[in-house]
Amino acid sequence: MAELDQHETEQESEKIIEETRQRFKNEYLQGSPDKYDSRDVDRLQKDDSLVEGYLSWRQFVVDDALKMIDDSFQWRKEFGLNDLTEGSIPKWMFETGAVYLHGYDKEGNKLFWFKVKLHTKDAKTTMDKKKYVAFWLERYAKREPGMPLTVVFDMTDSGISNIDMDFVRYIINCFKVYYPKFLSKMIIVDMPWIMNAAWKIVKTWLGPDAISKLKFTSKSDVQTFIDPEYLPSHMGGTDPFKYSYPPLPDDDFQTPICENGPIASEDETESKEGESEGKDTLESSYSSEVAVKPKKVNFLEDSLKAEDNDRDAANRTKGVRKPLTTFKGPLLDVSPAEELSFGSKEAEKKCLIILNNVTKNQVAFKVRTTAPEKYRVKPSSSCCEPGASVDIVVSLHGGYHASLQDRFLVMAAEMDNAGTQELTQFWKEVSKAKIMEHRLRCHVLESVKPILSSLGDGPVEVGTNGHQDLSTTLMRVMAYNARLEQKVDACLWVQKVLVGLVLVLMMLNFLCLYRLGNARLPS
Repeated sequence: MAELDQHETEQESEKIIEETRQRFKNEYLQGSPDKYDSRDVDRLQKDDSLVEGYLSWRQFVVDDALKMIDDSFQWRKEFGLNDLTEGSIPKWMFETGAVYLHGYDKEGNKLFWFKVKLHTKDAKTTMDKKKYVAFWLERYAKREPGMPLTVVFDMTDSGISNIDMDFVRYIINCFKVYYPKFLSKMIIVDMPWIMNAAWKIVKTWLGPDAISKLKFTSKSDVQTFIDPEYLPSHMGGTDPFKYSYPPLPDDDFQTPICENGPIASEDETESKEGESEGKDTLESSYSSEVAVKPKKVNFLEDSLKAEDNDRDAANRTKGVRKPLTTFKGPLLDVSPAEELSFGSKEAEKKCLIILNNVTKNQVAFKVRTTAPEKYRVKPSSSCCEPGASVDIVVSLHGGYHASLQDRFLVMAAEMDNAGTQELTQFWKEVSKAKIMEHRLRCHVLESVKPILSSLGDGPVEVGTNGHQDLSTTLMRVMAYNARLEQKVDACLWVQKVLVGLVLVLMMLNFLCLYRLGNARLPS
């Protein structure tokens, strides 16, 4: 029954998505093809999650979602978001450190910091500042699709001169209109009492859903939302991070990392390689491969060892859960599409990443992680032949537990001279523009105990599939419930009208009978 309801819900969702696309094409595109960036329109026609994001943010009311899409797409074209790059933003804006991405909250959402004391109102730089915020949001949207942000307004040592109401309204509109479902929460830390009036005005700009996401807190209470490891020292945190530019400080792989986490003695060679690579910085991990044992791509040697490799792969993947979703990339299809799910049970401590080469050439790949001490990644660096697939086993090491803040990066690049090229040299020479990058986040499976149903004695099975977006499902249910309520209200209104008409007819009938009775009486 539950599966049937879910299937009906999915069908209803697909129907609404298709209706939204068709109406947008008929009502907004016709007669004004240059109104939007064609790349945004193409994405709307192909990306179901984008359409669903607008719909769910507007309670699945198509008219409201279409208005939101129209406003959002016009804004994207005005700001040239599809062509907005680091080089198109004035360098001094990056150097101030007033806005940046760094760290995570307790729910695993990326933190978007606004250092209010570093902002001053200046009409000459307003557009640059707005593009600066848009740059960060668009950069994150491409790197972590579907993942919300937590905005942190650090108001330490700020005053009235630092408040720009127009700029604040723009930031709110970014989350309210331009980036649906992007806002997890907005945390205002240490707000001076003199700014209470300003924030009361801000609340009027927020919708009822957004107001509930507004969290006012002090330095002492901010750890309710963010762990000390991602808080600066002036907030009682232990994060040693100090903003500097260049490079951009938003990458999860800034700390030195190794290909594999600590590895058991059975694989001593890989352990040594991991220790060697652990000394590299973020920059070297992105632009070059550590000079450990040279790895050559040799088709003859690979064919001789094919059977052994298949046997080893089968042993590695034995008992590991198969991913259910797929990200379709230009070089590799990556499964799962968004997240690796780890749990406390022994069978839940391993995850599988499947890479499928969709090109006609050999593709080199490597996997990076933000928590190398926790995970073994095997193989962490190799190549994939045309049309072939590679199974990568990611396993928790020792007594470590997965965290919502953990991330994995899959990097891939097409190899032209596959027969003779060393992987080490290849990663040194390959252009960054040719590298495909795909990020995976971690989902932590919780041990769910059976809950007794209030309608019976049997236990209710509670699913632990981390891929289901519960918030979206709830919003759909709420939307369908709202529609049913509207229909019920309409039926009640019609019923009342009919009752009124019946009463009027009865009164007319009695009146006619009364007059007929009087007419028959002798005068």
